[in-house]
Amino acid sequence: MFFKQALEKQLDNWIADLRDNANLPVCLRLWNGTEYALGHFDKPQVTLTVREAAALPLLLTPSLDNLGEAYVQGKIDFDGRLADIIKVGYGLSAAATRRAGGALAKVAQHFSHTRQEDRKSIQYHYDVSNDFYKLWLDPNMVYSCAYFENGDEDLATAQLKKIDHILTKIQVQPGQTLLDIGCGWGALVLRAAQKYGARCVGITLSQKQFDLATERVKAAGLSDRIEIRLQDYRDTSGTFDRITSVGMFEHVGKDNLTGYFRRMRELLADDGYAMNHGITSPDPDNGQTPMDGAEFMDRYVFPQGELPHIGLVLKTMEQGGLEALDVELLRRHYAQTLRHWADNFEAKGETIRDMVGEKKYRIWRVYLAGCSHAFETDKMSIYQVVCHKAGMSSATVPWSRRYIYEQPIGRNG
Repeated sequence: MFFKQALEKQLDNWIADLRDNANLPVCLRLWNGTEYALGHFDKPQVTLTVREAAALPLLLTPSLDNLGEAYVQGKIDFDGRLADIIKVGYGLSAAATRRAGGALAKVAQHFSHTRQEDRKSIQYHYDVSNDFYKLWLDPNMVYSCAYFENGDEDLATAQLKKIDHILTKIQVQPGQTLLDIGCGWGALVLRAAQKYGARCVGITLSQKQFDLATERVKAAGLSDRIEIRLQDYRDTSGTFDRITSVGMFEHVGKDNLTGYFRRMRELLADDGYAMNHGITSPDPDNGQTPMDGAEFMDRYVFPQGELPHIGLVLKTMEQGGLEALDVELLRRHYAQTLRHWADNFEAKGETIRDMVGEKKYRIWRVYLAGCSHAFETDKMSIYQVVCHKAGMSSATVPWSRRYIYEQPIGRNG
């Protein structure tokens, strides 16, 4: 009885604080039907239902991690527009931080990233099923930030523009060799061979990506120009005129970035160009204080994923023997990309739920919408960095960036 009274008093104080200081447009509904307003409004945008008493303490010190955990486990539910739900989650977490007088203490995680562990992590995320990804990605199945040149492109167009933007940035020419580290389902190597005349190797650790990419290459009649390998970048050999890595280095680990870039340098021709396209953290301490939601992401979405700050990316790139030539922020583009993915996911929600089950449906639903909000509000960021081997003559560096935006003669659209 004493514990129940203490919990009720704590709940009353928490609700009063939220109403006065956070003013969230939320109706809180308990398992017994009791409702509370968490802000001053005529009509709530979101209804938060606590389905069992055991989940109530989570709300008294909410974080994105424990809110996500409770949602995935079915202990709480949200009703409302998905974008509003995500904002409410961030609002509850921010209110808890304010009440605690600062960020709640967390321990920074460090992962060993052995070949076996990395393969297991990649297969956990990417081997859900190819049919699952087909339901909400674009027709070419590009699972990385698109490029909205004008801002009003549809997703399929923006993804092709992203690939062209990358291949133009690294000045791919007919007959050159290109290595795509983390090739996904093969969209970039297919485009590089078909439109730019490159001879390509794509590597992935995902069995399902390897199978479909190989099938797509064969169907396109490009088996003589494209090779797909089920291979770790650390085991790749050869020399390549161009190297791309799109949405892969998040799996490398901050402690391994120098070695990753050194390996890229070893694989790159002396006069070659490489480009790293990856998600970064805005944390200037390079992730020593994990961002809210990191534990949820590691447990349910990207096991062993690590996001470095762009400063660390450039530092380790230099330590690996590469010189950065061009750095471009694409944060706005990824927020837009994720909005498209989340909308597609919502539109196919019942089909997805039947395919993967309630728990995985909830994981991916909150992950896609939450990441869109994170890029929108600078909780996460993303950069493309073009580089070449350090120590090259200054004459190898273009005078301007005009070549990126002028379509070269002789390339087909």
